[in-house]
Amino acid sequence: MLTIHKLLPRGQGLAPVILKRAAQVELDWDVRQKSRFAATDSQGRALAVFLPRGQAVRGGDVLVAEDGSLIRVVAAPQAVLRITACAEHGSPFDLMRAAYHLGNRHVPLELQPDHLKIEPDHVLADLLRSMHMTVVAADLPFEPEGGAYGGHVTHDGHSHHGHGHSHDHDHKHDHSHEHGHVHGPHCNHGHHGG
Repeated sequence: MLTIHKLLPRGQGLAPVILKRAAQVELDWDVRQKSRFAATDSQGRALAVFLPRGQAVRGGDVLVAEDGSLIRVVAAPQAVLRITACAEHGSPFDLMRAAYHLGNRHVPLELQPDHLKIEPDHVLADLLRSMHMTVVAADLPFEPEGGAYGGHVTHDGHSHHGHGHSHDHDHKHDHSHEHGHVHGPHCNHGHHGG
């Protein structure tokens, strides 16, 4: 059994060739949010993980065993609800509004530019559909935001995921969106299979 007390966020400092050769372990969010867990890596080795309390493990992180072995963490696909704005009537603001309401409920929430992901919850799914969001059940990797859930923040206080920012964002939007509207049957809110 390999005992692990150390984690390298996103494998920082390791050469890509070393990362490619490393064993892998696929873990869902339920396991990755724990600081102590057992798992089996892609080489069939038993892992006993003992990280500092409150440290969550992210896809792309590298676990370092006491014998020096490296094990790359892969975020396993799991049951999630994928939330998007209504394709016909929605706007990016709807997604922001949904994120605000979910954040108020302190549920683990993955934020993406064009969608949100949460763990399955029929009460929240109904709430989101009442807000005219499209909610679809899917099996996808789940990487909720840090903050209360122990995200990786570097020594300079920023979370790094390799974003390129373009500041010449000069296109016009003209949305006249009445909030008292009624969606007809042509607006699919993901009621099937939910």
